[in-house]
Amino acid sequence: MISHTTGIYNFYVYIITNKHKTVLYTGVTNNLKLRLQQHQQKKNPKSFTAKYNVHYLLYYEHFGWIQEAIAREKEIKNLTRQKKINLILEKNAKMEFLNHLFE
Repeated sequence: MISHTTGIYNFYVYIITNKHKTVLYTGVTNNLKLRLQQHQQKKNPKSFTAKYNVHYLLYYEHFGWIQEAIAREKEIKNLTRQKKINLILEKNAKMEFLNHLFE
């Protein structure tokens, strides 16, 4: 997807959805593989992602610094749904699930 300035760490901003792509959730993590597993396994059963079965990866960006990742997460969260979809479509034109990249 998108990789930003090099740093010594790995952080990811990601957008996940449910099976029918009716819900979008944006998050940040330092371990995308583990975080996707946690969403799928509903580690926090009362969470938004567990309630709406949101665990299919549509989009991610890589950062070397947590400050940049958090700023980008906030920026994406403030976008309208259509702008989020447009962002996804720029790098994932078919809106395919990308979980297999982190298995």
